[in-house]
Amino acid sequence: MADNQKAHQPDRLSVEREVVDGVRVVIVRGEIDHDVKDVLSEALLSADGTVLPQRIVADLSGVTFMDSSGINVLVAAFQQVSAAQGWLRIAGAQESVLRVLTLVGVDTFIPCHPTIEQAMNT
Repeated sequence: MADNQKAHQPDRLSVEREVVDGVRVVIVRGEIDHDVKDVLSEALLSADGTVLPQRIVADLSGVTFMDSSGINVLVAAFQQVSAAQGWLRIAGAQESVLRVLTLVGVDTFIPCHPTIEQAMNT
């Protein structure tokens, strides 16, 4: 029975990308862990690694869990866009995810905003 329950857990990651006013908005839903970190990394940056977006908003409002793998992806993305004179901002992180971001200090260098609109207009 445990295997059956495991097969139906809603822990898959879904990622959508769109460009709004020149900003790459990445809408993330699900759980971010070691198994899906590459999916998140490719969505934030570029799948082929050749074109780096200058400005990114990561909408984490649909993320229910994030471990250190997600933190590492966000930090790496921040470093890459910062090196290209761009920025990364986080929008809509749920309380549990925001707590993790705050505990490890990510919120001190990646701004966290309640909404996508606020993140884009800051």
